[in-house]
Amino acid sequence: MNEAAPELWTTRKLLSWMRQAFTKKGLDSPGLMSEILLAHVLSCDRLRLHMEADRPASSDERSRLRDLVQRALNHEPVQYLTGEAWFYGMPFKADRRALIPRPSTSTIIDQVLQHARATPGFGGPAGPNAGEGVLLADVCTGSGCIAVALLKHLPQARAIATDLSPDALALARENAERHKVSDRIEFLAGDLLSPFAQHPVAGAKGSLHYLVSNPPYIPDHEWDAVEPNVKDHEPHLALRGGPDGLRLVRPLIEQAPRFLRPRGLLLIEIAACTAEAASSLARSHPELADVRIVRDIDGLDRVLVASRRES
Repeated sequence: MNEAAPELWTTRKLLSWMRQAFTKKGLDSPGLMSEILLAHVLSCDRLRLHMEADRPASSDERSRLRDLVQRALNHEPVQYLTGEAWFYGMPFKADRRALIPRPSTSTIIDQVLQHARATPGFGGPAGPNAGEGVLLADVCTGSGCIAVALLKHLPQARAIATDLSPDALALARENAERHKVSDRIEFLAGDLLSPFAQHPVAGAKGSLHYLVSNPPYIPDHEWDAVEPNVKDHEPHLALRGGPDGLRLVRPLIEQAPRFLRPRGLLLIEIAACTAEAASSLARSHPELADVRIVRDIDGLDRVLVASRRES
């Protein structure tokens, strides 16, 4: 009697197996996660998975995929597993050195670009000359996704990016190089705005058109509810904002206005539960005007926006 043929693990079958495992574990977007992991192992795009659904996987591919699936079932973020995260339509290198770029942060990009196109002297309309003369600062830059995305859409602008973590700055540099904007961005190590003190341009009063930041902002009372894929894998230094979530937001609001030129924008990503407190701090600052809270794509109060007064 002939020996039974080995079980054939096709793309279709592997996707089904992963979807079931991720669904049983209660993970978000099990179908999408399955496609991302298998496309990563096969070094192809996700569309090809469905075009070649009956393609059999090699033993090496199955082994590598099993490894990744086990890590995913332990709540390790898929972006860390594949080493890549997409933000504002652009791929970014992602690893444990910094937070994973999130869609909610794209609200900051939208607000800056809208302001730049509508405000004379702040970048002008979209095109090869957009951002001419503009200087922006990205504080707590992390992966560099905000600064890099802005420079890609404002091709004549320049940026200064700061972070307390040398590892995060190294990752941000890699992403700037990947997107060919490294010649227009300067990286400074230090806490919040402290690196500006010794900088010949950023340290001058009224030097910046935009100061943007996605600082750590999760308040202590919300920490227990944070999902394990975030809490157990992403850097706490970039997540926790102290008892009220404003430990870093507060000094940004207090100190940032002096660096902004008249009509320049301050944009800070915040926790929705701190929106009222953050906006109150901004409204009480004598140099800030037009304070508002902008909702993200999930409808959450996510970004504090304020402009520097003209006088």
